[in-house]
Amino acid sequence: MSLSCDNCQQDFESRLALDLHQDTCGADQLFCRECGERFSESAATRDGWHYECPNDDCEGAGIGEDLVQVEKVRVRA
Repeated sequence: MSLSCDNCQQDFESRLALDLHQDTCGADQLFCRECGERFSESAATRDGWHYECPNDDCEGAGIGEDLVQVEKVRVRA
């Protein structure tokens, strides 16, 4: 039986794996399309208006452009 995270739709084999994942997956998390990192909104902005990937090696920026909410990302099988 496969269990899915309500926030990011990722599937897990066990309840324990899902519970551990949910500790770090929140509705306020962003996903960077450039580097694949996942992080909180607060880590991506200083002023609440401009958003950039907090990864030093990445140039991803902009909500809805390079940065999208985790709940809107779908994993391809």
